[in-house]
Amino acid sequence: MAQPDASCSSVESRAAASRELLLAALEDLSEEQLKRFRHKLRDAPLKGRSIPWGRLERADAVDLAEQLTQFYGPEPALDVARKTLKKADIRDVAARLKEQRLQRLGPSSSALLSVSGYKKQYQEHVLRQHAKVKERNARSVKINKRFTKLLIAPESAALKIEAPGPEDEPQPERARRSDTHTFNSLFRRDEEGQRPLTVVLQGPAGIGKTMAAKKIMYDWASGKLYHDEVDFAFFVPCRELLERPGTWSLADLVLEQCPDRSAPVRQMLAQAERLLFILDGADELPPPGPAGATPCADPFEAAGGARVLGGLLSKTLLPRARLLVTTRTAAPGRLPGHQFSLHCAEVRGVRGFSDKDKKKYFYKFFQDARRAERAYRFVKENETLFALCFVPFVCWIVCTVLHQQLELGLDLSRTSKTTTSVYLLFIASVLSSAPGAAPRMQGELRRLCHLAREGVLGRRAQFAEKDLERLELLGSKVQTLFLSKMELPGVLATEVAYQFIDHSFQEFFAALSYLLEDEGPSGAPAGGVRELLQGDAELRCHLVLTRRFLFGLLSAERMRDIEGHFGRVVSERVKQDVLKWVQDQGQGHTRVAPEGAKETEKCEEPEEEEEEEEEEEEFNQLLELLYCLYETQEDAFVRQALRGLPELALERLRFSRMDMAALSYCVRCCPEGQALRLVSCGLATAQEKKKKRSLMKRLQSSLSGSTSSQATTRKPQASPLRPLCEAMTDQHCGLNSLTLSHCKLSDSACLDLSEALRAAPSLTELCLLQNGLSKGGLRVLSEGLAWPQCRVQKLRMEQPGLQEALQYLVGMLRQSPTLTTLDLSGCQLSGPMVTYLCAVLQHPGCHLQTLSLTSVELSEQSLEELRAVRTAKPGLVITHPALDSHPEPPKEFCSAL
Repeated sequence: MAQPDASCSSVESRAAASRELLLAALEDLSEEQLKRFRHKLRDAPLKGRSIPWGRLERADAVDLAEQLTQFYGPEPALDVARKTLKKADIRDVAARLKEQRLQRLGPSSSALLSVSGYKKQYQEHVLRQHAKVKERNARSVKINKRFTKLLIAPESAALKIEAPGPEDEPQPERARRSDTHTFNSLFRRDEEGQRPLTVVLQGPAGIGKTMAAKKIMYDWASGKLYHDEVDFAFFVPCRELLERPGTWSLADLVLEQCPDRSAPVRQMLAQAERLLFILDGADELPPPGPAGATPCADPFEAAGGARVLGGLLSKTLLPRARLLVTTRTAAPGRLPGHQFSLHCAEVRGVRGFSDKDKKKYFYKFFQDARRAERAYRFVKENETLFALCFVPFVCWIVCTVLHQQLELGLDLSRTSKTTTSVYLLFIASVLSSAPGAAPRMQGELRRLCHLAREGVLGRRAQFAEKDLERLELLGSKVQTLFLSKMELPGVLATEVAYQFIDHSFQEFFAALSYLLEDEGPSGAPAGGVRELLQGDAELRCHLVLTRRFLFGLLSAERMRDIEGHFGRVVSERVKQDVLKWVQDQGQGHTRVAPEGAKETEKCEEPEEEEEEEEEEEEFNQLLELLYCLYETQEDAFVRQALRGLPELALERLRFSRMDMAALSYCVRCCPEGQALRLVSCGLATAQEKKKKRSLMKRLQSSLSGSTSSQATTRKPQASPLRPLCEAMTDQHCGLNSLTLSHCKLSDSACLDLSEALRAAPSLTELCLLQNGLSKGGLRVLSEGLAWPQCRVQKLRMEQPGLQEALQYLVGMLRQSPTLTTLDLSGCQLSGPMVTYLCAVLQHPGCHLQTLSLTSVELSEQSLEELRAVRTAKPGLVITHPALDSHPEPPKEFCSAL
């Protein structure tokens, strides 16, 4: 069989070759033959359409070639011309055109294949391609058998862009499991009838974004998704394409994914609104460069991977096409600004497995009910390990380790508290599986760590055979365990490349490399660890997970594990360098006092948007630092590190469960004198799916009248603030000051905070500003402040609109053993409330020394009452702008009061 010319491999070159062949064939015709050809061409309709006679009547060979190409497309025009030549009885030219076409372009069984006709053929091809997925251990399994549904919830971008007040803060929607209905709703129209053209699936590494994207691809080809809406869907692995050498066009990429080269690419791209591109790992895109690297706008223009992918993201390339983008959690906002915007996209958070789906995954993995149940029960009893299994990749590692331990008859008592320890446990299980080869594998793993570090710092995920040969890894045991082999299309032949079985493994090994390398000369920074911790903002975002792994490996327990598994003494210098870097992060940051209107206004209402963005970036960096400290699980190290950060200030964040876990752990370990300030942070409880009861039970409940009694005796629901409140009561917690501003505290959150106030050993300053408190919430907070063991000395409360409820706070002053300073600036005090306040201030049990009423509107009668109290109680300082503007009240008034 004739092979197509190597120069005609791309869509654009094939189109050019088609035009050349067509023009050459028509120029061979005589005037008489050309006349017959024009008449026959008029009667050669395609799908009921033919070129209008007005365009053909006086057309010469060049004009005819142009008309045919424009009307039918380059390659289909060749088939139309060949058939028309045969009808016009010009068979020699038709035969010559067929032969030349075969030589230049190769065989084409259906050049005139319509888009609708090709769709079924393409879907069958996609089903074959995506029916199975490779496990990390290179085992192929059917996607329907391995895929376990994930929780997917709409992300509230509003909290990241603007800080809504307590009244207009959006309530989070309930997370939904990733079934066909959820996938179908990704591109649904909103209340105004607008359909998003870009949907972002964001989540941490290993959460299952890629698997979900492949399942969407498979379900589309099965006819379950986007029926009558999407004709063609394409899976685009961004990391692989960015590392591909040379240039290529979007049309080339589309053609590569088709089962043959006869695909009607031009017609497919012409109907962009019927296309879906799934961009997997879009956070790998580099930042925008010079003008020469602007996003591509022509689907047939050959360009670098960054320009083509950037064109899709920026909607300069096929603006009407649908995009499904997967990215890591920290990445959507940092994708190049001119390429991508949260304002024009539907953002969904991938939350991982629910508890129910964790169990399903175990049973799918083990395929043996007895072993699956044993492993699942063991993990469920380990609360920390069970919580970590919400990440599918971590769940896979845990199942792999437990499977091996069950095979060898080992005890399942090993526990892990962090992601780092789970990964290290997996490495240990690999080494223990080959005890005789352990020394050799230790050396191979050290070299593998070096390879991973080179790739992470150089932003490379694929490695050539020469890279493995250089480090003596080609054909090694660790290559087969941790690297997957892939074949990439090259210029002359297929190229072989290797990449880690999961990108998170590359990041783990890169972090591990800093602890395995030689210490170097005395006084030199160990392994250049500051290169990993510092660097520009773009590099810092890229190295988020690597830094977390590094911190996790620094705990004394993990360092002992490394020495045992790798036979290498770990230098303490790395740990000291990291500790100094953390402490340096606090330089130049001053603590904001809880009292004082100027400081509060500064933190609540930044004057310029630019400053807001800088502060938000800084606060997010702080949260990332807290995650790193959490990963160590070493209290002494965290306490020492936080001494360099006297105030932890977080703003405009919606805390996830893991965010709160990281913050709570650091608060539990914080040193004496630490301050925490949360401003405009989302603490609302996510709506849980209500468990349906049977009709009979509902009828019995309503007839017996038990509904109301059950409601009254039901245990209060834990608030998202509870982990933080429990951390504050730890006897080693040194938290001295807590500020909650614009955080919309629910009644359950107030109850948890009230419990914390009763037992917090170091909390002496509390600042509650504009938190949307209810009457009940303020009541339970007042009860906590009045508790005999409460140590709060300074309280600032700013909550307008709760005039009557302030009686609970005022009444608390008679019982509080330690409260000496109270700031009610910004509250609304009615005349009767001021009278009640003045009476309480003179109660023997009130120990208040300073009362600030700045900016509180007071009547003249209220001012007189306050002056009387100040006279009767000289040790009490009461501040208000109008208090000193009039003479003291008569003594008779004071005695009457």
